[in-house]
Amino acid sequence: MLPFSNQTGQQNLDWIGEAAADILNRRLNSAGFLSIGRGDRLYALDRLGLPLNIEPSRATTIRIAENLDADDVIVGSYTLANGQLSMKAQILDLGTLTLSPPLTEQAELKSMMDTLNRLAWDEAHSMDPGYAVAAQTFLAADAPLRVDAFEAYIRGVIEESPANRVVHMREAVRLSPSFMPAWLALGRAYFANQDYEDAAETLGHLSKDDPNALEADFYRGLSFFYTANYMKAEDAFAFVSLRLPLPEVVNNQGVAASRRGRDAAPQFQQAIAADPRDEDYHFNLSVALRRRNDVPGAIREIDEALKLRPQDTEAQAFATQLKDPGSIKVNPDPGKAIVDDSLPLERIKHSYSETGFRQAAFEMEQLQAARLAALPPAQQAASLVKDGDQFLNRGLILEAEREYQSALKADPNSAAAHAGLAEVREHSRDTDAARQEAQKSLSLQPNVSAHLVLARLDLAGNQLAPAAGEVSAALKIDPNNANARGMKQAVEARGQQVP
Repeated sequence: MLPFSNQTGQQNLDWIGEAAADILNRRLNSAGFLSIGRGDRLYALDRLGLPLNIEPSRATTIRIAENLDADDVIVGSYTLANGQLSMKAQILDLGTLTLSPPLTEQAELKSMMDTLNRLAWDEAHSMDPGYAVAAQTFLAADAPLRVDAFEAYIRGVIEESPANRVVHMREAVRLSPSFMPAWLALGRAYFANQDYEDAAETLGHLSKDDPNALEADFYRGLSFFYTANYMKAEDAFAFVSLRLPLPEVVNNQGVAASRRGRDAAPQFQQAIAADPRDEDYHFNLSVALRRRNDVPGAIREIDEALKLRPQDTEAQAFATQLKDPGSIKVNPDPGKAIVDDSLPLERIKHSYSETGFRQAAFEMEQLQAARLAALPPAQQAASLVKDGDQFLNRGLILEAEREYQSALKADPNSAAAHAGLAEVREHSRDTDAARQEAQKSLSLQPNVSAHLVLARLDLAGNQLAPAAGEVSAALKIDPNNANARGMKQAVEARGQQVP
């Protein structure tokens, strides 16, 4: 996604161009497409020697996309007339070098979020005509987010000064405290400003099930590491590596463990197995093996490191030290790391590759999909519903609907999938569709979730007797269900007894 071109004639609206790219990137990524983020786009521009704020020609756009190994590029523009913001987007297919017909959306400037979300849905449907997630779900994805908070966030994203970036991001989280991308960006800004204590605290606002939790904990781990809090650093890196065991994360987990006097050789060996061409991993394993008093192994690894980077003076000095018999200290307790201040320190990886992480996550999803495809339809649906429920509990309704729709493709008679969709429609305030999905679910199989959706809808409409009936039906299915018991209290608090 490239920033949209500002054709309003107003420079103060330049930020909307980057806002369009940000929304499209986040929505399409949530929709299941593998999108390329802003950081990697800027990296590509830097590699090509292009200004970071360039409005590229068609030929330059193709060069950027090829550098990023992209299949498609989304380009667009926006105008403003009589208070109406009009946005136009097109898809450039790198395979055929053709532009799609333009997709357009228009609304008042104050409704910019809805305009961008509708455009994101248009793009998803254009690239995948069979895409089943409703447009209303896209519109509800950032429902609590204020436009002024989003503007502050985007201005912080494009701000070059880390100090000024902090100012914008602090305003964004003040205006919309539940907007987690702003908390992540604020933590990253503190990190770039070398304010590591504030970075660690700020990044801790993201829950462990947030979509950006892995990136947050990677930089949180580095922040703890730079303040010598090695136990918390190791824990943060371990959280990331358990979910995505990328070599740089496993390596950092090992470095933090080593600073605590623990044997980190297994982590460095794992990193090498994943990326044997990285010299730092061989260097770190050499140091770890030397701490074990495995001198031959340490020499083998440092020689491998020097093959990969012969000009590394620190590795050269360490190789010389290892091959000098007089430098060898006897380990009084074999099998445990020894304290030797003459040894170099293991090397930590400082950067987070957004595309690498997302690529790995995408590949894991593809493997999971392949495993599911081998199961009977009912089991496929049950597994997908479980994933959808987890997304829904985290407030990720777009991702949740994607899973429920996939479940219904596998098993159209899945009552649980229809119940999940009913909750998604309830969250997106499409009450008629929510009621239809809940009733469809109950026609297939009685279940608590669908009854409670209907109860909440009735209660919101001040239909107390029908709400009480739905709660009663839910409790007959599961008398101990906490949500049903909570709804019973809510209905009776309004003066309606639940039979």
